[in-house]
Amino acid sequence: MNILTVNLLFSTLVFWIAAKLYLFPKLDLLEPRTVLLPILLLHAFRHLGLMFLAPGAVYPGIPPEFTYPAAFGDLLAAVLALIAIPAVATRARSAKFLVWLFNIEGTLDLILAIALATAYDAAPLMGPAYWIPAFWVPALLVTHYITFVVLLRGRWTTTGVAS
Repeated sequence: MNILTVNLLFSTLVFWIAAKLYLFPKLDLLEPRTVLLPILLLHAFRHLGLMFLAPGAVYPGIPPEFTYPAAFGDLLAAVLALIAIPAVATRARSAKFLVWLFNIEGTLDLILAIALATAYDAAPLMGPAYWIPAFWVPALLVTHYITFVVLLRGRWTTTGVAS
C-alpha cells in the first residue's frame, strides 16, 4: 500500500467520523436545502483539480491518462455544482434533478480519478497537487455520500426542496 492510499483512507475516515458526530444525528431535522447548499459550495471549488495540468503543481512526466480526466472531470463537477446552487437556493423545480446530475457525475469522476491514479502510478509525480487526493478528495467523497442520503430521503416537494 502506498502513502497516498493511506492518506486518502485516513482522511476519509476522519471526515466520515465528523459527519457521523455532527451531521447525521441532525439530518432528519434539517431541510435538504440547508444541507445541500454548503456541500454544493464546497464542490464549486473543484475547478482546483485543474492543478493537475499546471506545471509546477505536478512533476514532469505525470501521466496524462490520469491528469486530463481528473482535471476536466473536476471542472465539470464544479460547473454542475454552480448550476445547482441557485436552483436549490430558490427551491426551483429543477433542483432535485440538477443535484442528482451533479452528484452522479462528481462521484463517478472521483472513482475514475482514484482508479486512474492507481493504474498509472501517478502519486509519485503529483508534487504539490498531492494535497488534492490526500485531503480534498476524502471530503468530497463523504459529502457525495451525504448528498445521496439527502436525495434518497424523499423530502423534496414538487416546487423543489422541502421547507
